[in-house]
Amino acid sequence: MASVSVETLRTWLESGLPVTILDVRPASAYAAWSIPGSQHLDAYEALKSGQTGGLEELELPADRPVVTVCEAGQVSQRAAALLTARGFTAYSLEGGMRAWSLAWNTAPVLPDPGVCGQPEAARRAQAPEQRHVIQIRRTGKGCLSYLISDGTAALVLDPALDPAVYQQQARQRGWQITAVLETHIHADHLSRARALAESCGASLLLPAQQRVAFPFIPVADGQQLAIGRLHLQALRTPGHTPESTCYLLPGPPGTPALLFSGDTLFPEGLGRPDLDADTEEARRRAEMLYASLQHLLTLPDNTILLAAHSARPLPFDGQPVLTTLAAVRTWLVPLLASPAVFSTQMLSNLPTPPAHYQEIIAANESGDWPAIPPEELEGGPNRCAVRL
Repeated sequence: MASVSVETLRTWLESGLPVTILDVRPASAYAAWSIPGSQHLDAYEALKSGQTGGLEELELPADRPVVTVCEAGQVSQRAAALLTARGFTAYSLEGGMRAWSLAWNTAPVLPDPGVCGQPEAARRAQAPEQRHVIQIRRTGKGCLSYLISDGTAALVLDPALDPAVYQQQARQRGWQITAVLETHIHADHLSRARALAESCGASLLLPAQQRVAFPFIPVADGQQLAIGRLHLQALRTPGHTPESTCYLLPGPPGTPALLFSGDTLFPEGLGRPDLDADTEEARRRAEMLYASLQHLLTLPDNTILLAAHSARPLPFDGQPVLTTLAAVRTWLVPLLASPAVFSTQMLSNLPTPPAHYQEIIAANESGDWPAIPPEELEGGPNRCAVRL
């Protein structure tokens, strides 16, 4: 049975090739996370039992390939075979949604100089403010990382993909990755920060803490971090984790600053305070988060918020996930009536924890890559946010 790899499907979607993606998983699994633009047919149980599940009469466009999807890439093979018998060019997605969790795409936050090919002086003249920011997104997982550059030096923030992805993105723009930085110790994905720093000879920077067991350069509250001619200011914002830190990238006069908020503050939610914490510690962290949010709200309204995760699958549309602090105020300020009320609301609205979060935290603290494949540890939707 013909199959297609995650990288091939990712390339098709990124290039705009017409393709029908047919997800045959149960409705609950599809609702939890899916490939953007996919079509759903709840045929999983029927296909497992040797039935057709409605595929014999399903109407699909005949002028494009069909890629069938299930959880691990096995039941989808049966779906692809049935569609092939009907005359469609059908493929099964290798590894299913587990493998798709490693798919990625990009979106420019600020004007992107694109592929290197013109003199550096000309490229700088086109973007005189010297801030370049590319949002690199794990589309199925919702992880958002950032490639930040002054046009020469570059920093990667919260890498969640194979180091080669970031190196390729920097290389094609003529940038050199000189530093790798994290906002906090992640619980929903394996950090690639240490591996990326080692592979390109860059400095590895983490918020100051005593959780990790490998060497790094600690970042303190208020510290200025240089990226060539740019400077990021560290803003310690404990709550989601004790060491959580946001980073502020100012712009030229008259332009908004960029706030890289990690898992502290999302466009439509807040970082959960309960992972790897007992009830008392979770409440203490919620109160810390309350104070951290009050601090962030002192920033100007036009500050652009760039978080480390999205709660939805990310389409191949080139549109970055962002908002302004003004937009966040409309729903956040009413929640901050008092620390006690805020903490109670946070802890009574917690979603299901990410799968395998304890193993992921342990790996990110030790720096040892686990024996379990990342697609098995990291599979499933993002569950780091609390929406109130």
